Amino acid sequence: MELGITGGEEDGVNNEDVPEEDLYSKPEEIYEVYETLHPVSNMYTIAAAFGNVHGVYSPGNVRLEPDILDRAQDYITEKLGDAAPEDKKPVKFVFHGGSGSSTEDIQRSIGFGVIKMNIDTDTQWSYWEGIKNFEAKYHDYLQTQI
Repeated sequence: MELGITGGEEDGVNNEDVPEEDLYSKPEEIYEVYETLHPVSNMYTIAAAFGNVHGVYSPGNVRLEPDILDRAQDYITEKLGDAAPEDKKPVKFVFHGGSGSSTEDIQRSIGFGVIKMNIDTDTQWSYWEGIKNFEAKYHDYLQTQI
């Protein structure tokens, strides 16, 4: 379940002008999803918004707040009381828009319950760079194949 808005631009959808508060999920919203889905199955993840963005931005232009995930875990753990898991991480999170994130933010997010991270833009750039380099190296030969 994806909550809030992942900022930036992806596949022609531009979220760069959304209100800043929509880029950050609130513990109550995350708990509402937990309450709804958990009775059905514990096999789900929540993609909470914590300042993550689609695309790659220069350092300092993205303000990630992984502590939002930690606060949500604490909030839900408190709501669950004795029924809370021993590790006090009742929610499994997905980190949407992880391309270009700092190692520190990634590590902190994992510590707060992230089990999956999306890095589509980084993957696309790596793929594109490999093809570009291959084409440059074998340009003349490839032209004979057309």
